[in-house]
Amino acid sequence: MARHVVARVDEIPPGGRKIVRVEGREVGIFNLDGEYYALKNSCPHQAARVCLGRVMGTALPSDVYEFKYGEEGKILRCPWHSWEYDIRTGQSVFDKNVRVVTYEVDVSDGEVSVSI
Repeated sequence: MARHVVARVDEIPPGGRKIVRVEGREVGIFNLDGEYYALKNSCPHQAARVCLGRVMGTALPSDVYEFKYGEEGKILRCPWHSWEYDIRTGQSVFDKNVRVVTYEVDVSDGEVSVSI
């Protein structure tokens, strides 16, 4: 795996994202409260550019007639069909067999790098 510098930390503020091209792949880099995550910009459902979707929260398991909302700012919703993924893991919120490809991120000397 090769490590690629993709941004300076000040380019992606908390809650922000940057989409970059690395080795011919589009990758979304997300800053969640100072922790950086990288996702392949392709929804496993129908290959939409998932990293352009809304960053939000989601419904959490709850009792009947109760609605719990959480994970605010940690869930990415695909812009085509609203499939939701945890930015930290790439895991689908609704189907444990589906996930977006993730990449290892390293922050050093003010630079964000991705291993692909």
